[in-house]
Amino acid sequence: MGLFQARRAALQQRINAFGFGQGRRTYAITGVMGGLAQLARRVFVGLGVLLVGVLIVLRPPSAFLKAAVTVTVLLAGFVLRLVWRRVSAPLGLNECYLYPGGMVVTNQLGQVRAAVPWAEMTTAKLMIESYGLLSLHRIEVRRRNATPLEFVVLGTDHALLNALQQRIAQNGLRP
Repeated sequence: MGLFQARRAALQQRINAFGFGQGRRTYAITGVMGGLAQLARRVFVGLGVLLVGVLIVLRPPSAFLKAAVTVTVLLAGFVLRLVWRRVSAPLGLNECYLYPGGMVVTNQLGQVRAAVPWAEMTTAKLMIESYGLLSLHRIEVRRRNATPLEFVVLGTDHALLNALQQRIAQNGLRP
């Protein structure tokens, strides 16, 4: 069994211990810092493309070298993003699992951050925040006798939001 399968199996055993039932759905999430990192990445890519355009138009001394360095940095960022996607999904990093009996959220290291049965939830807030280059949904779940659980879903239309709203309605929670 490889590293990815072993970590995924260990995570699944910890989640099964909560007894939320079978039939889970898995969704990618992030924290507020992940949303800000996405925004920063988009700004840097935009500035890099702008810099390459300026170098092409103005042609300063050693413009080719400057453009090559800029393009290399942009490509390295793109490759790092692809590598992160390939590694984070199999390891179960920053994911939300919806079960018939509750919800489990993992952290940046793939460990269970919170497991919340639907019966313990009191309210759930779904907030849409939009910036110039980034749109995200901030979800805050209030629960009895515990601190609120907060996480962020990037993008404008996400399947997690629809599934979470259905679970909220099924369990009689206040949105």
